[in-house]
Amino acid sequence: DVENKYIGGVCAGLEHYLGIDSLWIRLIFIFFALATGFGFIAYILLWILVPEAVTTSQKLDMKGEPVNISNIEKKIKEGYDEVAERVKGVDYEKVGDKVKSSGRTFFDALGNVIMFFFKVIGKFIGILLIIIGAATLIGLFVGLFTVGTLDIIHIPGMDLYSIFGATETPVWVVSLLTFFVVGIPFFFLLYLGLKILINNLKSIGNIVKFSLLGLWLISIIGLVILGIQEASAHAYSGSTTEREVLYLPAEPDTLMIRPRSSELFDNQENIGFNHMTLTYDENGEQLLFSDDIRFDVTRSSDSLSYLKVRRHADGNSMADARERASNIRYSYALEGSTLSLDNFLTTGIENKVRDQEVHLTLSVPEGTVIGFERGMRRHIGRLTRYDKDIYRGDLVEYYWVMGTNGELQCLDCPENMNSSWGIDEEDSQIIIDENGLDINMRDGRESFKLKIDENGVEIKADDDDE
Repeated sequence: DVENKYIGGVCAGLEHYLGIDSLWIRLIFIFFALATGFGFIAYILLWILVPEAVTTSQKLDMKGEPVNISNIEKKIKEGYDEVAERVKGVDYEKVGDKVKSSGRTFFDALGNVIMFFFKVIGKFIGILLIIIGAATLIGLFVGLFTVGTLDIIHIPGMDLYSIFGATETPVWVVSLLTFFVVGIPFFFLLYLGLKILINNLKSIGNIVKFSLLGLWLISIIGLVILGIQEASAHAYSGSTTEREVLYLPAEPDTLMIRPRSSELFDNQENIGFNHMTLTYDENGEQLLFSDDIRFDVTRSSDSLSYLKVRRHADGNSMADARERASNIRYSYALEGSTLSLDNFLTTGIENKVRDQEVHLTLSVPEGTVIGFERGMRRHIGRLTRYDKDIYRGDLVEYYWVMGTNGELQCLDCPENMNSSWGIDEEDSQIIIDENGLDINMRDGRESFKLKIDENGVEIKADDDDE
């Protein structure tokens, strides 16, 4: 009700809807504004969102009266009577009207100041949206479109996309889809900022808006399909296993386990993925190269020694996984009492990166003496059992003999030896004293050690990644 307003006419308008004097409504708004701040926010929102009653029909609608000829006539008559009444009492109401007009002028000025304040905030938000939208679009254009064209030339790292990607989708297609998915929302953010700053900004039109929306949805669907294809490439795990008898010398001798490296180490690319890197053979052909090799020692069920080689890989089906596993190239050699094991595996780049790994299990009869060269430290697996409380990697420091219970027994370990951490006989312990905090957690052969004292923090964990 703008005719009886003090600031925006919100309370005067609510008087007609609620049937409560506008004075009480104003007091309620002031109370909630001072107590919680909600009254101020609610008043501003109503002032912005609720339309003003200007025409005769709007004024009737505001008061809940039907808009018809009779009510319009009544409204006009009331206006005429009100004017006549004021003319009659002009001498008595002159001072009051003057005071009222001064009060309304003050509140009109206050309202203008508040609206100006909100307009300034709106302009600031508009500038912020423009900066965010424009910076994101420029970054996407420079980044994604540059990457999308890099597959035309050979640069380090681009080969990796082709070796672990499940689809043959070109890099530029993926970059373009990503640009649309991320860029279109930020374009509309930029457009919104321009609309806030420029009142008469020309609309881009519904055709463009719906076209961009459709392009955005199509791009999202495309990326989802590519993501599903990538995930399905690792849906199944398959393996192939070979078991060969090792004919050791008739005379008892220490069986030495020796890692065998290759010049392929020197030809690796600097960038890798999941233990896998690119390398080149002597003919300059590309190969996938990995050092994901695990080696365990167990007791043989008879008097012979065996070496079991299990090749493992992922695929989009069990048959595909087994096919990729069978294509893993791995070799070993037994020369007298020395077993040389490749500490790497290779496969063709057409097999792609599918979590390829090789797990070796050496089964020896009871009484066989075994020694490890130091290069085997990081390849000893979890299934190897031994009688000393040391980490798996420390097995290379001593000689071992296979016991009747399938557990390696140390031949040259110091008596009452513990691990280099000074672990007590208890498997798990937490010690807090004047020296600091000492935590040792042990579960079977898995160990974790955390030590905090005046010298700093020491952490050691026994896991596959050393």
